Amino acid sequence: MQSQNRPDLLDLVHPSWVPVFEPHRATLNQIWGQLEVERAQGHQILPAAPAILRAFRQPLDRVRVIIVGQDPYPTPGHATGLAFSTAADVTPLPASLRNIAHELQTDVGAHLKNGDLSHWEHQGVLLLNRALTVRAGAAGSHRGLGWQEITSAALAALGRRLAPLVAILWGRQAQQLRPLLGAHPVLNAPHPSPLSAHRGFFGSRPFSQTNELLIQFGLSPIEW
Repeated sequence: MQSQNRPDLLDLVHPSWVPVFEPHRATLNQIWGQLEVERAQGHQILPAAPAILRAFRQPLDRVRVIIVGQDPYPTPGHATGLAFSTAADVTPLPASLRNIAHELQTDVGAHLKNGDLSHWEHQGVLLLNRALTVRAGAAGSHRGLGWQEITSAALAALGRRLAPLVAILWGRQAQQLRPLLGAHPVLNAPHPSPLSAHRGFFGSRPFSQTNELLIQFGLSPIEW
């Protein structure tokens, strides 16, 4: 049963995702309850509550590319609910996003105007973190909160689709989802954080490879 003051979290996602998450409603409510406890203890939770499930506002059947990371930016003002994306006015860019921008330019010659990646989302790119929240200033603080069940359910639903799909999994946590994606092509690379970007993220060419696969599927490439 919903708390009187607690929103129905499935109202925050596109209706096409509701059947995917309905079997996990108890976990969602449990996570939300823990977030309420942490807020009451004085912790700031990122991103803001209305944006926590923002990635799933995109209709399930529009997704043609998935980019999976780890967890939201722990710096207040950075996390938007879309993995790796920030608001357009954030400067300087978070280090991971600077590395993504560097690889993007090297790979396909494209330049990010700012940190807002919603133009990728609008083309069917699902920007998803493995955990969907974090305590401010504490990277990885919500990896044991239960979000993995939710994000695994999302990837499994996409993996079962027959429609073409390309997955980009950055980092070990994201790559744990590989078995859920069935026969869909997967591009693996280290996470773009400064700790691992030089271990194989740079030079991995995810953007050009994704577009090559989409063209093979008869789909238009992403305008990165």
